[in-house]
Parts: sequence; structure tokens; C-alpha cells
Amino acid sequence: MTAAETEKQNRAEAWRETLLAAAREKGFFEDVGDMHKAIFIPAEGAAAKTLVVVFDNLDDVRQKTDRLPWAVDFISSQGWSSLGFMAHGPTWYRDDAVLDYFDRLQAQGFFKKFKRVVFYGTSMGGYAACAFSAAVPGATVVAINPQSTLAREDAAWEHRFRPVWHRNFSGRYGFAPDMVANAKKVWLFYDSRIAGDAAHVALFSGAQIEKIKCPFMGHGMLSVWRDMGILKPIVSSCIEGRATRESIAQLMRNRHSSLAYKRAVLSYLQKKGRHVWVVRWADAVMRERRGPVFVKARSEALAALGPRAIRLIKS
Repeated sequence: MTAAETEKQNRAEAWRETLLAAAREKGFFEDVGDMHKAIFIPAEGAAAKTLVVVFDNLDDVRQKTDRLPWAVDFISSQGWSSLGFMAHGPTWYRDDAVLDYFDRLQAQGFFKKFKRVVFYGTSMGGYAACAFSAAVPGATVVAINPQSTLAREDAAWEHRFRPVWHRNFSGRYGFAPDMVANAKKVWLFYDSRIAGDAAHVALFSGAQIEKIKCPFMGHGMLSVWRDMGILKPIVSSCIEGRATRESIAQLMRNRHSSLAYKRAVLSYLQKKGRHVWVVRWADAVMRERRGPVFVKARSEALAALGPRAIRLIKS
């Protein structure tokens, strides 16, 4: 590890300890049943009246437990108050302890302390952001590739998340498209070329819902957004209520200079066996910069096409 990397890690660790201290002294950090934890970190200043509720996704579940919930460090760095939920497994938060916890927060008037409440998550966390927004009528939701439900009777076509099929997705905070009915604004970002993600988003309807197609960016599109330099601008503008379809479309133009996006397109074409388009895409990318990934992909595609290669590519 370089000196710069060590310094960055030390700063991150110091920031983590600062946030944990704030939770212990002014907020709370507590178990929610056996499989979840909640941490509330109040902020100070004008922006503190915005509360952002965030949820772990499956990638975070696989990380070590002595960490902060997903996105809490970013939320706190912007001066917003945060309520983060950690999941110690692929639970989709379908746990009576979590359902009761939101009922209790609502009954105690916890959410009424804030001028603006935003629910934010991706995939499993995106489902939770949509579902639990029902606890705060008038809230904003920012969900990336969320599931609508994993109930077999409503989503029999969904086969990616078998370990959670036994969970009950009915009743309180259950069917996500119904739970966002009283939200003020719902931003749904999804890769329209992933059939499962598109099918889930199709079940959402309402004048308050904005569906933003993000083709070729994958189920874990936040890493592509990060490479494009648009992750913070998009999320911040949605949380603050400044986002429009036009402003987001403008930010999405950064994909043209993103290597992560170009690799994502290449991967999609390879998986579909579109050898001609692999060659064309690799040629287009390599006119700007060469890279071993694109050189190899082009070579393999040409080999697969065989003697027909030149004629097919030029047609």
C-alpha cells in the first residue's frame, strides 16, 4: 500500500469513528431483531433538517460487520442527517422486527422532526427504500434497480434471488409499487436491457414516478456512475429536489468518456454473441484509446466470425 493509500484509509477510519461517536452521543445505534441494525446520525446546520434513510444492499451484506451502513458516510459528509440500516444477510428487510421498528418510529413522530425525508437504496436496498417510504407520506424515494416484490405469485419470472423466496412479501410494507403511492417523488433508475430489472420497474405507476432508463450500466450501475463522475451530482440533486429529467440526461452524457461504461457495453455485446458489433464497438473505442480488454475482445470476435469477418463488418 502506498503512502497516499494509507493516508486515505486513515482518513476514512477517522471519519467512521467520528460518525459512530455522533451516533452514540446524539443519535442511536441499536439492534433491530437478530438480523439488522439501525444507526441514526443527526447532523447540524440548515441541511440537517433533511433526513436520508438508507439500506444495505447485498454487496454490503458480504462485508465485515464493523462498518457503517451503505452510503451513510456520503450522506453525513453532505450535512444531511442519516438513518442507516444494516442487514446481516439477504433478508430484503422482510423481518417483523424491521416492520415494527418503522411503525414505532412513525408512532413516536420521529420523521416529523425533519422538513424533508428521502429514502435511498439500490437493488435489495432499493426495494426497501420504496417499501418503507410508506411510513412517511410525502417522502422522496431514490431507488436504483429496485425489486417490486419477490413474492412468487407476483413475480414468478424472477429467479435471481432464490434464497429469499421463503420470506413473506405481503402485508405491511410489502408490495413496493403500492407503498410509494403517497410519496411526493419517486426516482427509479434501472438498466432497461436487464429483463428482470425492467419487469420490476414496469409494475410501478403514478404521476409522481420518474423512470430513468440507464442501458448498459448493469445491475450495479453505481460503479459506472462513479467512473462517469455523476454519482454524487445525481443523488444529491434528487435528494435536494433539484433534479429534472433534463438535468439527469445532461449528466448521463458523461458516459461517452467513461471507460467503465464502454466496458459494460462490450460485456453486453459479448454475452449476446454479437461478434460483429463487438468488433465495431472495439474499433470505435480504440480510435480514442487502446486497451488490452478491447484488443482481446476484437481478436476473439474475429476468430468467431471466421472467413466472413471482413464482409460482415463492412456490411
